[in-house]
Amino acid sequence: MDSPRSVAFHTLGCKLNFSETSTLSRQLESEGFLKKEFDEEADVYVINTCSVTDNADKECRQLVRRIQRKAPQSLVVITGCYAQLKPKEIAGIPGVDLVLGAAEKFNLAGHLRELTKGDSARISSCDIDAVSGFHSSWSVNDRTRTFLKVQDGCDYTCSFCTIPMARGKSRSDTVQNVVRQATELGRNGVKEIVLTGVNLGDFGKGPDGARTSEESFYELVCALENVEGVERYRISSIEPNLLSPEIISVVAQSRRFMPHFHIPLQSGSNEVLGLMRRRYKRELYAERVALVKSLMPHCAIGVDVIVGFPSESDAHFRETFDFLHSLDVSYLHVFTYSERAGTRALDIHPVVPVTVRHERNKTLRNLSYLKMQHFTEQHRGQVRPVLFEGHEKAGLMEGYTDNYIRIQTPHRAEWANQIIDWTV
Repeated sequence: MDSPRSVAFHTLGCKLNFSETSTLSRQLESEGFLKKEFDEEADVYVINTCSVTDNADKECRQLVRRIQRKAPQSLVVITGCYAQLKPKEIAGIPGVDLVLGAAEKFNLAGHLRELTKGDSARISSCDIDAVSGFHSSWSVNDRTRTFLKVQDGCDYTCSFCTIPMARGKSRSDTVQNVVRQATELGRNGVKEIVLTGVNLGDFGKGPDGARTSEESFYELVCALENVEGVERYRISSIEPNLLSPEIISVVAQSRRFMPHFHIPLQSGSNEVLGLMRRRYKRELYAERVALVKSLMPHCAIGVDVIVGFPSESDAHFRETFDFLHSLDVSYLHVFTYSERAGTRALDIHPVVPVTVRHERNKTLRNLSYLKMQHFTEQHRGQVRPVLFEGHEKAGLMEGYTDNYIRIQTPHRAEWANQIIDWTV
């Protein structure tokens, strides 16, 4: 009897990608594949790519080269956003056997049955406008938190972003199905579910992208509040214009939704926001932050911000810095702008020198560090519930409070995946 084929996965990018990789792994295991770690030798390697930054593209190429050195006879499959955006470019990388676009990602098992090493790289992609349907995905056993995908795609046209070209139009699961999945995850011992999507606040459009019902992200939050067995939910990221006062109010009163929002800003300059084609101004962003903190003073707020966007002057950057400094937010995710093929931002001038972009990134990362230090000190001495993760590193384990303060302590196996009251 032949031994089962083995497969190893590697994920680049966002929480959404992690949930999809986990689902693909379960699909292949159900088909008889043996799962291996990526640094082990396997018959098939699958790389689920991101294309938000140039680094993700470069890392994909480096991973393929590493596989070629370690296991030259193994099959290499590339899927994810980079695969959808540049399938021919990826097919030209020595060692790549199959490139799967957005519509074919979840048909991986079928493609592997027909794939043979040594043939020229196959591309199974399609026009992104033809991509429809919603594929439920969630991560299990990978980490304490489970990432549950409830929405995919985006109808926005931000001038710096390739995601709509990589994932297609906005479409969602149903409230009923998400509740069913959350209930099942809770039964399986999952303590915390992170709701993920490309444009999470746009939840409510069906698999074909049409809004055919009264379902909305607000309705989803209300429904999940009543699911027994799941102790914690987090909202991964939500646009400020879609974070309604009603959603904020529900979270403020919730027993299960954590006091933690991640709200993309991208720039503190209204002029730059306009060039980015964002759907709000800084005044609305400040209003949302103020409302959150008025109802939940202990709430953590994370912020996405891009530095070095074309035409961002020193004065624009100073606006952003001063605005962020003034806001009662907890930490920043700082992205250095990188040129992406097919985006409108390529037509905006002048271009900010790369050295200046990196300087601005460092300035905001320093601000982020100070913000998080200040936020943590505000809660020093308070007792807050911490969900500890299972993995051990240098004799330590870590977890997060309800309001996203990271806690480290000597490893205790009995605390893994347990919620412990902890004095910050």
